[in-house]
Amino acid sequence: MPRRYGAYGGSYVPETLVPALEELERTWRAARHDPAFRAELRRLSETLGGRPTPLYFARHLTKRGRGAEIWLKREDLLHGGAHKFNNALGQGLLAQRMGKPRLIAETGAGQHGVATAMIGAALGLRTEVYMGAVDIERQRPNVDRMRLLGAEVHPVTTGSRTLKDAINAALRDWIANVRTTHYLLGSAVGPHPFPSLVADFQSVIGREIRQQSVRAFGRLPDLAVACVGGGSNAIGTFHPLLRTDVELLGVEAGGRTAHSAGAASLSRGRPGILHGAYSYVLQDSDGQVADTESISAGLDYAGVGPEHAWLRDSGRARYVAVRDREALSAFRWLAEDEGILPALEPAHAIFAAVAEARRRRPSERIVVTLSGRGDKDLEVVHRALG
Repeated sequence: MPRRYGAYGGSYVPETLVPALEELERTWRAARHDPAFRAELRRLSETLGGRPTPLYFARHLTKRGRGAEIWLKREDLLHGGAHKFNNALGQGLLAQRMGKPRLIAETGAGQHGVATAMIGAALGLRTEVYMGAVDIERQRPNVDRMRLLGAEVHPVTTGSRTLKDAINAALRDWIANVRTTHYLLGSAVGPHPFPSLVADFQSVIGREIRQQSVRAFGRLPDLAVACVGGGSNAIGTFHPLLRTDVELLGVEAGGRTAHSAGAASLSRGRPGILHGAYSYVLQDSDGQVADTESISAGLDYAGVGPEHAWLRDSGRARYVAVRDREALSAFRWLAEDEGILPALEPAHAIFAAVAEARRRRPSERIVVTLSGRGDKDLEVVHRALG
């Protein structure tokens, strides 16, 4: 598990957290070589999570694109309705292995909070979730789900009251309770070893894409597309494809207008330190973390995982920004063309995939990771569409 990806990554944390991070790294290194741990992870992924998730040919969406075929990796069908289950299960099992009875987590769109609450209930671990007050209002169904699953939800009312501030609150809690608590970080961000560890648990997405693509159309796809906030579903998609010829496209939140920075740190940010790691960060002229805005709570974050920063600079992956209204269009396309309600996060990726399909030959294949389902976003979509 690399500590850095080129210049990016590292561990910029208070001394209080260093032993906990070292313990987490030791535990994970041992667990990944332990057949019993791997067997339990696989058993619960299949019997509780519902893996493998299918690869679906979006026939009517392909017709809309009038070019390359579009296939969907259906992470929205995973237990809880999003890819977040993969990482929550893995880290929950690590918390058990470390003998820590309490989980804390941050959440933006609420899907990671729901996944953590589900895993906490299944493994018998006390669970508390920090969520920005703005996100609580726009993701009320997921707040209700977390509470029904037995988790305590803490509203965060400082700062912009979104994901960045929820992470800050969770880190403060972890510093105060580090001996009994595991911070189940939800994305491929933060100090080492979290970016590598989260990527490892989420790489099941890309591994299944490799196997299922060969079965479905006889080869690997030409292009893999995933939305990027912190970047966990995208790095899980990309990681197993890095040593292939598959093109990689990450899609960030562009916000309301072409002049808005939105939450597109790779497209419009610059290198800096946020939440314990060096990566691309949206900053103001004084170097302070800038406010973000996106219709999608899960992409509304000022930073990005360090491996994505390295992939951007190296040219191995491309990153583009999609605006709110474009994501809303893609939401309607998938609903009307395929009978699938996507979360607003992967709706950004759907829009970019259709745009790519229009520039490509019908013989090419595009796989989009549909990272979550759209139940949680219906109120937001209805308001936005009037």
